[in-house]
Amino acid sequence: MSDVAVPAQARVLTTRALRMTWRTPDALVVALTLPVLLMLLFVYLFGGALDPQGHYVDYVVPGVLLLCATFGASTTAVAVCQDMTRGVVDRLRSLDVGGPAFLTGHVVASVARNAVSTLLVLGVALAIGFRSPAGPLGWLGAAGVLAMFVLALSCFAAAVGLLARSPDVANGLTFFLAFLPYPSSAFVPVATMPGWLQAFAAHQPVTPVVDSMRRLFLGVPVGGEVWVATAWCAGLLVASVALSAVLFARRTSSPTT
Repeated sequence: MSDVAVPAQARVLTTRALRMTWRTPDALVVALTLPVLLMLLFVYLFGGALDPQGHYVDYVVPGVLLLCATFGASTTAVAVCQDMTRGVVDRLRSLDVGGPAFLTGHVVASVARNAVSTLLVLGVALAIGFRSPAGPLGWLGAAGVLAMFVLALSCFAAAVGLLARSPDVANGLTFFLAFLPYPSSAFVPVATMPGWLQAFAAHQPVTPVVDSMRRLFLGVPVGGEVWVATAWCAGLLVASVALSAVLFARRTSSPTT
């Protein structure tokens, strides 16, 4: 297969993945509305206790944006697994479509779905009082950090989809990803957690990512957090791409695939 054909194939497979999303409106509605509902829950039920000054929405929005990415990861993992178990990949390989184009299509579609979810959350957040004193560079910086995280997480979700032997297993394996923002600084400061939990919360990928976004939205110096976040995202991305290449080769060479 020519390397020149890969981008064209990836565009076609991205369109296919997005069309498959529209054909499952129930899953799409859940993925789009659940982060919004959780944000409203935190702001209106817990926000008064967590921040009596009424500014909790400014604190929680970056965390909710990361929740969008974790929920989207489940959709990506299940979609990849379904293609692997339903003979779709065998059909694509008979048309000389390789793993890079197949996985790129799913990852790009995942990023596109997350972009829609992010815009929806931001729109609702602005409607309920979220305000950012940051200028255009601050907003672009926050968008860049979020994009890095979404891309890395989408690639990891694709690897999970290749690893799982059924869509139910793929959905279950991504549960940990959806849980990861909670023991972090996404919803409460790490310093308020028990000591044993602080060690985990301070040294997992969500915390530096959400802290970087929050500081960029607030228009304050980011410090070294952004480099820690970049290192986490780059490491996860490289590991996921390498793992996906190995898993795809193993699954497509197996007679039971």
